[in-house]
Amino acid sequence: MSKRGYAASKKLLTGLIGAPIAHSASPAMHERAAEALGLRGHYQLIEVAGADAAGLSTMLEGVRRLGFAGVNVTYPYKEAVVPLLDELAPAAAAMGAVNTVVVRDDRLTGHNTDTTGFARAVAPLLTPSGNAVAVIGAGGVGKAIAFALASLDVTDIRIFDSVSARAETLVSLLAPRGGGRVAASVDDALHGATGLVNGTPVGMLPNRGMPVAATLLHDKLWVADAVYSPLITPLLAAARERGARIMTGRELAIYQAADAFELFTGLAPSTEVMGKAFDEVMATRSSTYHAA
Repeated sequence: MSKRGYAASKKLLTGLIGAPIAHSASPAMHERAAEALGLRGHYQLIEVAGADAAGLSTMLEGVRRLGFAGVNVTYPYKEAVVPLLDELAPAAAAMGAVNTVVVRDDRLTGHNTDTTGFARAVAPLLTPSGNAVAVIGAGGVGKAIAFALASLDVTDIRIFDSVSARAETLVSLLAPRGGGRVAASVDDALHGATGLVNGTPVGMLPNRGMPVAATLLHDKLWVADAVYSPLITPLLAAARERGARIMTGRELAIYQAADAFELFTGLAPSTEVMGKAFDEVMATRSSTYHAA
């Protein structure tokens, strides 16, 4: 739909497919951004656990037919939706992972704004003198993170995944973009690294685990986490205690949402408005969590 079409209709229906997603700040961010632009937006959480290809296909067909401008896709379906779409943007096709599906002319097109969002978020942490970054996890989020780093000319990207075949696949996909290497272990990935990114759901509430042993963290390292529920994950808390610079999942959440909103509507949302909405959700959640 054109910009003029959204301005005339004043209605915007978008959503999120994944599980678990009750914690998501996306509804608040997207609906507040729509309101600021004079639209009446509704962002629907579509939480279905354990969906197979047929189930995902049914959900996507509903998105196509029910007037959605598009949907975001999160864990665990970022890779599973790829073969079910009509078309892929070049970057999404290159990595085989999608977090944003746009509906246009009855066609579903997959994009990946995790990549653009993470690139915007992590850029201030990188240095001109060289960067060696360990990426833990080679699933949908890990792929987006690695591609974002490659887009910022980071050539020393170490990929570790508990399923080595996934890490090998990601490294092969990165080859045309400067490459990376498979790390044999977390210790191997972090040896001499300047940065660490958690691209797994480890540490997302109610999980309180860490993808990296605290003993491997130090004050010469920056540490980023894609998880934002909680904002300070066990990994980030341990990194901060050891003097490392940290980056929460806040900026990634806001920037990927802003890029997705623009794909849905053709309109550039205010990241300031989206950021305030995100912060309000996190403040409410923190109060509820501590009260419990």
